[in-house]
Amino acid sequence: MRIDFHTHTTASDGALDPAVLVERAAAEGISMLAITDHDTVAGFLAVASLPVPGLNLVPGVELSCQWGGATIHILGLGIDCDHPLMVEGLKHMAQARQERTGIIARRLASKGFEGALEGALALAGSSQPGRPHFARWMMEKGHVADFSEAFDRYLGRGKVGDVKACWPELPQVVDWITQSGGVAVVAHPLKYRFTHMKLRRLLAAFKTAGGRGIEVASGRQAADQAAQLQSLAVHYDLEVSVGSDFHQDAAYGAPLGLESAPFEHLTVVWERWRTKDSAHP
Repeated sequence: MRIDFHTHTTASDGALDPAVLVERAAAEGISMLAITDHDTVAGFLAVASLPVPGLNLVPGVELSCQWGGATIHILGLGIDCDHPLMVEGLKHMAQARQERTGIIARRLASKGFEGALEGALALAGSSQPGRPHFARWMMEKGHVADFSEAFDRYLGRGKVGDVKACWPELPQVVDWITQSGGVAVVAHPLKYRFTHMKLRRLLAAFKTAGGRGIEVASGRQAADQAAQLQSLAVHYDLEVSVGSDFHQDAAYGAPLGLESAPFEHLTVVWERWRTKDSAHP
């Protein structure tokens, strides 16, 4: 069975319209799909009522938070998008993103990049503005050659455009997800580049806050990394989730969909949404 519980659309920083993403997923034989845009459910809501035979669409979101001095991303799967706590939480995140966008723009301006705010907002349109929009603006203006240079020099971890201060704390975000009927999952745990001990502390704090799952396969990932994360899932009694973290078609990015078979011996998050229709090979 092919599944994907971590994808993005034009509602945040993805390249595909939600309907196009869903159509592609169905065409590629994916049985279960979660649209998990950054800090918004607009992408999912745009296609929630779209009939797609053979595809079980699970409501989702990827929420940003702070823990241990770092920005952590938590997936909320199976949430009630209309739950009052989630609605208020998403309003808070929209305001935080607006404040963060302004801070990033001011920091870039201090480095000589004037007009970054207007440029990023124009590229974002009705979607949530984020660092990829600043990167695209910098590329279009000729300030950098490509996305990699934009993040390596200005927007990536520890660089001038890496702004964390606006996000809520991890327990609050997990509470929004669980109270709205969803399953909280730590997204791409190895992407934070924590030491083994700090990663274990994160998972312990996450579990204490009510978190339920861990993403053991994300994007292009080595087999030994997946094995390491599966071991942590067992140790902390966390359910396993997998996702491509798909944003766009790119040589460095992962394609849509992963096979569920390598993980079925573990406790998996998708069991609660599995149907007869979604269980075909």
